[in-house]
Amino acid sequence: MDIVMLHPSHIPHVQTCNITNLPENYFAKYYLYHALTWPQLSYVAIDLSKPPRSKHDPPKIVGYVLAKMEEEPVDGVPHGHITSLSVMRTHRRLGLAEKLMRQSQKAMVETFGAKYVSLHVRVSNKAALRLYKDTLQFEVEKVESKYYADGEDAFSMKQDLGFIWDKVKADDDALKIDDKKVEGEGAGDEDEGDPVGDEGQEDKKKKEVMRKVKIGRALGVSDLVEKVEQPKAAS
Repeated sequence: MDIVMLHPSHIPHVQTCNITNLPENYFAKYYLYHALTWPQLSYVAIDLSKPPRSKHDPPKIVGYVLAKMEEEPVDGVPHGHITSLSVMRTHRRLGLAEKLMRQSQKAMVETFGAKYVSLHVRVSNKAALRLYKDTLQFEVEKVESKYYADGEDAFSMKQDLGFIWDKVKADDDALKIDDKKVEGEGAGDEDEGDPVGDEGQEDKKKKEVMRKVKIGRALGVSDLVEKVEQPKAAS
């Protein structure tokens, strides 16, 4: 099993997965909108147990997560939104839904600085509710009346992404420690002293010449001002 970023070529197969499992279906251009606007956030699960017979055979997509960032959050807090999440019945109970979700959430934090993620689910969808509440630890924030086209209510659910931030920070700290260890490997290569003899005399002359070079204010360097342009607020 492989989980990869959603590519436009995957969209027809993602649509098949969506139509098979869910009552909320979307046009191809809606998937394309997600894939092109937030390419880091949507993923597909591909079954590799049966390799394609030729390079022209389509990948066997058995699950997907379609996600985005809220472009104009009402609360002013950057956060992501799960538009759709589904796994084929033949490949459930393998943890694919959780893996797809976590991959998308991690990208929300690392790429867009998201603080939390939201989603909607039908109040009658007990299986999805168990997944979101028990496995993925989402919390019901409110009920939105007649949210769906057929008039059914939806639970508006939310999950704080602090645990992702903590993991990202821990990974960064571990990387810094590894970098320091690599830098420290050359600590034993101490300087063995200044050159002696003719080489030492030449080196001394170079240093004396270097001391006579004008630097700083004499060259006008201090008069240079680096302008830092503030990014314009998004309209």
